[in-house]
Amino acid sequence: MRIDKYISGCGYASRKDVKKLIKQGLVFIDGEVCKKPEEQTDEDSIVEVDGERLIYREFVYLMLNKPQGCVSAVYDKKYPVVTEFVPEEYAHFEVYPVGRLDIDTEGLLILTNDGQFAHEMTSPKKDVYKRYFAVLDKPMEEKDVEIFAGGMEFKEFTAKSAKLEITENPNEVYIEIAEGKFHQVKRMCERVGKTVTYLKRVAIGNLKLDKSLEKGEVRELTKDELDMLYKK
Repeated sequence: MRIDKYISGCGYASRKDVKKLIKQGLVFIDGEVCKKPEEQTDEDSIVEVDGERLIYREFVYLMLNKPQGCVSAVYDKKYPVVTEFVPEEYAHFEVYPVGRLDIDTEGLLILTNDGQFAHEMTSPKKDVYKRYFAVLDKPMEEKDVEIFAGGMEFKEFTAKSAKLEITENPNEVYIEIAEGKFHQVKRMCERVGKTVTYLKRVAIGNLKLDKSLEKGEVRELTKDELDMLYKK
């Protein structure tokens, strides 16, 4: 990897500014002064800039407790986007949301710059179930549990078997789905004659939303949490 890419990837400086640092003789690779921005390095190299050692990370994985009123995108002409909640220290990673939550849906959203990871989490073939808490205008009935479990046919896709869990208050339920298509939970509830009045995603696979995370707050996923996502 080029040294200018390595340093910019650490969030220390832009590639343009790295050239200036090199000219000033402030960049060292394994104890040797770096003379050109195209000099090569790797993750095992010791890179120092102005006496500070840099640690390179290619990917980052963040948990956001998404509030209502923002869209799951990196840019939108009309509404705020979820990446606006990302702390400045992660800006250079250029993260994006893994999947999407509707503008009026709250809860767990992962942001990353790892495309393969995003595919693993969102592909219906991978069977990564997403768990939602929903409040309804009418109570769910036991017969609805079987309807959800049997899957549902929609115009543009067929929903796999979904788990419907009715709480002590039948107007409040938990729903687990594999796909996460546009308005899917709301459409499935409408299929059995109920309207969702509040929706929150509380888990993705084995990863649960951190209850201590306030709406709009972001933190990194731990290694154990990342491992949870790959466990069936």
